[in-house]
Amino acid sequence: MSMSDSDSSSYVGDCKSFKLITRERLLHEMLRSTKTGDSKSTWKVLIMDKLTVKIMSHSCKMTDITDEGVSLVEDIYKRRQPLPSMDAIYFIQPTRENVIMCLSDMAGRTPLYKKAFIFFSSSISRELVMDIKKDTKILSRLGALREMNLEYFPIDSQGFITNNERALEELFVDEEDNYRGVACLNVMAKRIATVFASLREFPSVRFRAAKSLDATTMTTFRDLIPTKLAAGVWDCLMKYKKSIPNFPQTETCDLLILDRSIDQIAPVIHEWTYDAMCHDLLNMDGNKYVHEVPGKSGGPPEKREVLLEDRDPIWLELRHAHIADASERLHEKMTNFVSKNKAVQIVGSKGGGDMSTRDIQKMVQALPQYSEQIDKLSLHIEIAGKINRIIRESGLREIGQLEQDLVFGDATTKDVIKFFTTREDITHENRLRLLMILACIYPEKFEGEKGLNLMRLAKLTEEDMSVVHNLRMLGGQPVAKKSMTSAFGLKFEIHKLPEEARCKERASW
Repeated sequence: MSMSDSDSSSYVGDCKSFKLITRERLLHEMLRSTKTGDSKSTWKVLIMDKLTVKIMSHSCKMTDITDEGVSLVEDIYKRRQPLPSMDAIYFIQPTRENVIMCLSDMAGRTPLYKKAFIFFSSSISRELVMDIKKDTKILSRLGALREMNLEYFPIDSQGFITNNERALEELFVDEEDNYRGVACLNVMAKRIATVFASLREFPSVRFRAAKSLDATTMTTFRDLIPTKLAAGVWDCLMKYKKSIPNFPQTETCDLLILDRSIDQIAPVIHEWTYDAMCHDLLNMDGNKYVHEVPGKSGGPPEKREVLLEDRDPIWLELRHAHIADASERLHEKMTNFVSKNKAVQIVGSKGGGDMSTRDIQKMVQALPQYSEQIDKLSLHIEIAGKINRIIRESGLREIGQLEQDLVFGDATTKDVIKFFTTREDITHENRLRLLMILACIYPEKFEGEKGLNLMRLAKLTEEDMSVVHNLRMLGGQPVAKKSMTSAFGLKFEIHKLPEEARCKERASW
């Protein structure tokens, strides 16, 4: 099987956003390629499974799909109405169950659809291809049978995920039964490889090898996770070299594979960028933020959903800025906007003093010509204000400072104990996070009764105590081994900033 060669020239020189490349492949290379022959001007049905629906929704809006001639989107596993006058586009995983559903739809004298264009999200097995070819009637009803090799989820212009939500559990928990771990690695390898199919890049795969062990020490499955994942990705890339038109034949970039054991602290410690604070402190669903806007005709406030994404220029500019810097720049933007617009000054002067979010929202209603600009600005002023209020009310500046001091070796277990005993208002989540950081740096402190007493002082539940103890699984070493590197391999003291420099950084909080 090979990918469509339409629009298959290398994307490398275009310097396009990763999300845009994915979107163009789905809309142009897949949907638009079905507009051929007698199918050129007809509306079509798009049929997907649970995974491919997510892939599509991460890159395309419903209006994008409709613009390419799709009038209806269906779930392959739900009962569907026969539409014998319409063509169907299948975007599905190459599983036996999906193939059986496709064949069932198109078999017999009265198929559900006039013609089927089938696109698989990743490579299909030869066995399943032979199953499709067995029925000559079905073959005559196929408009396309292709591998898209697109099975990842772009989250912004430069990032993606593979949607393996239980990977941590499947890879690190059960050392005796590696079946789930192997299956998880195979899926991850396949999905990572499809990223390079979209980018038309052939990476040199680099990975963290297992630690050099003597002959008496057995290498565990956990030790080999980066090695096995690298091998899986490489196998897929070798197949792409033969099957994908214009795929590079020599390495064009680097792929570095690491696992979570290299840095356990990063997901736990508070990150102070605007993006991280939004996802950490606000009750967001993915990139979806819900806020209140004034009701129409003076009615009660209404809830509105907005997406914080790359199409929003303010989000794009500020998302990686420190929250203090982001707040200051938002204030400057509003001040500049007001100073340059007399109509805004007149409306704003009625309230007197600094304008609240509610004042700004009223301004949108009073000055519709500026609605788009003010809408975006007021949204981010509201978000930043809410984040700063949570930081103040939860004492997050002090917590963040203690976290940093622990990581850089300027604080010890005694400081954490003192913090717990003097600050009763610390949230349950922040207590757990502090102890997880402490366990990463000083695993020996959590041995036996000593560790239990520390966790009881923090008022952790039994479930949370298990979370702290389970950190040892990521390190691949027993907790009893009294070495900082047993659970946390990065040595911060080597690159330790001077205390004066770190004090200046804290001042910006």
